[in-house]
Amino acid sequence: MLGLKLPTDPRWVNIVEKNIEEILTDHAYCEQKATSTAISLIVSFPEYTDLVKEMTALVKEEISHFKMVHDKILERGWVLGRDRKDDYVIALLKFFPKGGSRTTQLVHRLLYAALIEARSCERFRLLSEELEDQELAEFYRKLMVSEANHYTMFLGFARQYGDRKEVDKKWQELLDYEAKIMKDLGKRETIHG
Repeated sequence: MLGLKLPTDPRWVNIVEKNIEEILTDHAYCEQKATSTAISLIVSFPEYTDLVKEMTALVKEEISHFKMVHDKILERGWVLGRDRKDDYVIALLKFFPKGGSRTTQLVHRLLYAALIEARSCERFRLLSEELEDQELAEFYRKLMVSEANHYTMFLGFARQYGDRKEVDKKWQELLDYEAKIMKDLGKRETIHG
């Protein structure tokens, strides 16, 4: 369904289970960054009314997810740790060349967002199925559905605003590139890494 070319090794969950506090902190910041991405799209492309409407709704949803994760951290007697760099996103954002028309820039940003959401969804599915902590497993099961909807929304907007054949070609190329990135990741208790 997600089109990912390289699935996450299920043993990644074993790494996560050794440090739940770390994954929750990383996850909280992923939700915060997703909120920021939606705001940035509104600011950068205000003339796309459909996009602005959806991003406004997404800001509310993503910040509510941040709160849900933060609440999980507090329930466990922890505090939100510091943000850390996301090696996955840093590597991913190197794929498309900088510049181009506004439409090209928008399509590239939407494709990046779609892929980040797809990978998050895949990781949440794995956590929902493999975590021994049943409360967290159920928590990730619920979030997985939202991430799938976000992935399809971003990909749909890219196809709506760009040339469909060109967008689909770029999407496949980005998926191939992402699979190469993933070969070196999955060894840390982070949502993407």
